Amino acid sequence: EKAVNLKKDLAEMQEWMTQAEEEYLEKDFEYKSPEELENAVEEMKRAKEDVLQKEVRVKILKDNIKMLATKVPSSGQDLATELNVVLENYQLLCNRIRGKCHTLEARMLGNILWSCWIELLQYLDLETAWLNNLEERVQMTGNLPDKLDAVNDALESLESVLRHPADNRTQIRELGQTLIDGGILDDIISEKLEAFNARYEELSHLAVSRQIALEQQLQTMRETDHMLQVLQESLGDLDRQLTSYLTDRIDAFQMPQEAQ
Repeated sequence: EKAVNLKKDLAEMQEWMTQAEEEYLEKDFEYKSPEELENAVEEMKRAKEDVLQKEVRVKILKDNIKMLATKVPSSGQDLATELNVVLENYQLLCNRIRGKCHTLEARMLGNILWSCWIELLQYLDLETAWLNNLEERVQMTGNLPDKLDAVNDALESLESVLRHPADNRTQIRELGQTLIDGGILDDIISEKLEAFNARYEELSHLAVSRQIALEQQLQTMRETDHMLQVLQESLGDLDRQLTSYLTDRIDAFQMPQEAQ
């Protein structure tokens, strides 16, 4: 009776493996969207867990058949032959499930990395356009007329560009690191990031230095302008005072030393 039950268990195990193979391995995996691919990966992970959980049942069958073989060699030998077939099929199923899961995970990772690459290029284009604008504004401050309004306008224009948020550069750094960690286009990405970062640092330092110089120039011009305004007002007061002396026909020798 025990041999009959074990034979039945082996048949059920083989039937289950056949169904698992049809359900998980013979399915035509075609995906039209990243979401479908992600769902397929999750399905294969569940399949792998389901198959690996059967390992306990296979081990129990193996132990029971070995025990039966020691007590009833004839029945045990026949079951051992069937057991070997089941063990081989089970190991093959496990390997194929693992392989399929790995393939789908690699494909999903490839899609993720490709999306990261496209997004990285978009951010690089945006930041490169900003760097071009910054370089142009810096160059425009090179030959300014010696006028307060011109220097002030140039400073405000440069400061408006320098207020550019750092979010895009953060995205570039994170996307680049993701791609490098994924082992995709390491050399190309590293080269692009190094070139971008070098230009960014160079232009940023140049722009900040130019901003400081314009601020100092503007401060000096404002102080000079204020001094000239005070002097002009003082001369105007003196002119009015002297004019009043002339109008009143006051002799200079009648005035204090300061007026003379």
